[in-house]
Amino acid sequence: MTSKAILWLMVGGGLPLVALGQNAPQNALKIAPVPSDPLELVSGQIPVAVTAESRKAVVQLLAQARNNYSLRGTRQGYDLKISFAVDSLGQTDYDGAWQMEDVFVPGQGLHWTAQKEAEYTLTGIAVNGQQYQEGTSELVPLRLEEARGILLHPLPSDAYLSRESIRTAPATFRDASVTCVLLSNSKSAVIPAVGRGWEESEECIDPQTGLLQMHSEAPGRYVVYDYSNAPQLGGHTLARTVTVSEAGRTVSKITVEKLDQITGADPSRFVPSDEMKARGQSVEMAAMTKVSRIHGRGSSTPAMTVRVVCVFGMVTPSGQLVEAHSLQPSDPNSQAAVEDARGINFAPSKSDKAPPRQHFVFVIEKFASSR
Repeated sequence: MTSKAILWLMVGGGLPLVALGQNAPQNALKIAPVPSDPLELVSGQIPVAVTAESRKAVVQLLAQARNNYSLRGTRQGYDLKISFAVDSLGQTDYDGAWQMEDVFVPGQGLHWTAQKEAEYTLTGIAVNGQQYQEGTSELVPLRLEEARGILLHPLPSDAYLSRESIRTAPATFRDASVTCVLLSNSKSAVIPAVGRGWEESEECIDPQTGLLQMHSEAPGRYVVYDYSNAPQLGGHTLARTVTVSEAGRTVSKITVEKLDQITGADPSRFVPSDEMKARGQSVEMAAMTKVSRIHGRGSSTPAMTVRVVCVFGMVTPSGQLVEAHSLQPSDPNSQAAVEDARGINFAPSKSDKAPPRQHFVFVIEKFASSR
């Protein structure tokens, strides 16, 4: 099984944004700013990349950072082992210690496994364009898909970058200069005069090395890459550790334990079992979506302010939202935002021939108030 997320994706399929329930003209409302966070690196006025030349420079910078994590693009076999520890305070499934391994050999396929102590196990095989898996559940838990996306597909595709808003700003991160790119693919997104907008993703890259330093799909959730003692494969450099924080606290810490080049592996590892074949195509980890909702009907006035809560979760193949939680838990509308997100109909419209898919979703819940 492969991930198109993060990502950003999550990377393989672009990053669509679906606008729902836009019941009031947003230009008549004041939008509360994105909350301050030590990892919210941009501030002040941020120029929009409007010329073809400036947009091309951004696309090239992101492509360099994205391609660095495209290990299969090296056409070299590898054995990747990672561990990660999840501490979500029960807001997502399977807190605790995880192990994951990917074995990839060109011409043979991909064999990957994941285990969370005695609670969850998964074995996946991708060969000849087909994907199979067996284990505790047909679904890949949110934190496991997150770990795979962060290390294998962390940035948006060129197709996504060809549309809507691209803004860039210099910043300083860990005493080094970085270039931060703000991306929005929503035609209805409100781009603030100062700082980051709620619909924008944020990618901060070292322009000298081309290495991704910080990645944020939505305000309140930040992924930090640390390249100390970094493992390498065919000119590709992975972060040794990656830290995911939500609402100011660490929820997952990922460590690359080993990344070795290999010339081959036992062919039987890439042969699906009879049980896998009986189940058919496994659930795909598909492209992430964003949904924008505004609460309250009727006329709006310039005196009204919109407070925003981002809800992060996983949509199952049947359209159910699971593991949903707020990225702004201290906001008074936090619980209402989660409840509303759970009430959205995510039922997919797809042909019977399409494989089942799961994907991340960020629901940007907007609450208009005169207070």
